[in-house]
Amino acid sequence: MKAPLRIYAILSKEFTQLKRDRMTFGMIVMIPLIQLMLFGYAINTNVRHIPVGVVDQSETALSRVLLQTISATQVIRFTEHYNNVQQAEKAIARAEVRAVLVIPKDVSQRLVRHQTVGLGSPPSSDEETSRPIAQWVVDGSDTMIAAAIKSLRSMPLSELQNRPANRQTPTFEVTLLYNPEQRSAVNIVPGLVAIILTMTMIMFTSAAIVREREQGNLEMLITTPVRSIELMLGKIIPYLFIGALQVTIILGLGNVIFNVPIIGGLWQLIAATLLFIFASLTLGLVISTIATNQLQSMQMTIFVLLPSILLSGFVFPYEGMPEVAQYIAETLPATHFVRLIRGVVLRDVEIIDMTFDVSWLALFTLAGLVIASLRFKKNLD
Repeated sequence: MKAPLRIYAILSKEFTQLKRDRMTFGMIVMIPLIQLMLFGYAINTNVRHIPVGVVDQSETALSRVLLQTISATQVIRFTEHYNNVQQAEKAIARAEVRAVLVIPKDVSQRLVRHQTVGLGSPPSSDEETSRPIAQWVVDGSDTMIAAAIKSLRSMPLSELQNRPANRQTPTFEVTLLYNPEQRSAVNIVPGLVAIILTMTMIMFTSAAIVREREQGNLEMLITTPVRSIELMLGKIIPYLFIGALQVTIILGLGNVIFNVPIIGGLWQLIAATLLFIFASLTLGLVISTIATNQLQSMQMTIFVLLPSILLSGFVFPYEGMPEVAQYIAETLPATHFVRLIRGVVLRDVEIIDMTFDVSWLALFTLAGLVIASLRFKKNLD
């Protein structure tokens, strides 16, 4: 047989094998398609419609017009009203809103004094006491969100007072909480915990059942008096220690090398981390019961990992994504854990105050265990 014919025979064999492996063929098509959709549609560094709150101490027609004027920029959207600054700061810590606008009682007087200082002439008494007309209190742990809010600092409001704006005094005062220096490591390191755990936990457990099948141990497991749910739990518990070790390494070195503060309590951090590890491990088990070989399990792990990196809020702000992308992000365990760990580590939030994310991870874990157990029992049949 000539060399071209031998090469053609191998090519035919490979294409036939690829055609029969529907899972691999599906990944070949879906991975670039999803990447294209994520980067071209869902990922948006130009953050808009950031959910913010307001503390209106003035409660005048002017303050209402001011809110409408700021909303017209489409950078933010007012979603909550709070009675005082303390209540608003607690809402920021719980990630209910990303910033709060505090409108003082004397906003009318401040707006009148906010005018251009005459060139070449000494400032008047009003100009000397000119101050920002209101204050933004911002969650500075996300540098993109903080930058978007800071872009409103010198927002012109001359249309409200029919006179030129005072260019020497900012329109708004901006106070950054939790990361006043705007260091990116403060935001990245806690989020990195979620991404590393997603990658390793799902990768390890997604090959668990597949590896038993490939090594011929599945038949032995069938003959043992072990229930499906017991097998699932036995598979994931050893990886809890691996996950705990990884969290210790990331946060420990992040604190020592990059000076990332760890403000929250240790038990809060442990509880949040265990919830996420269990959720990731059960997701890996579900993948393990679907894949027929370790290559497929790796492909499906990548299929989950890419959206977890891009949609969880680790790199790009969650608020900057379209609603469809936000709905997809809400199904991912990493999205909820990013909120939890940043809240605990950076803002000293108790996980009981973030009940939605805690409940979702717990329900996801239970559902994953049930699905994996049922699918494994089906395989036994």
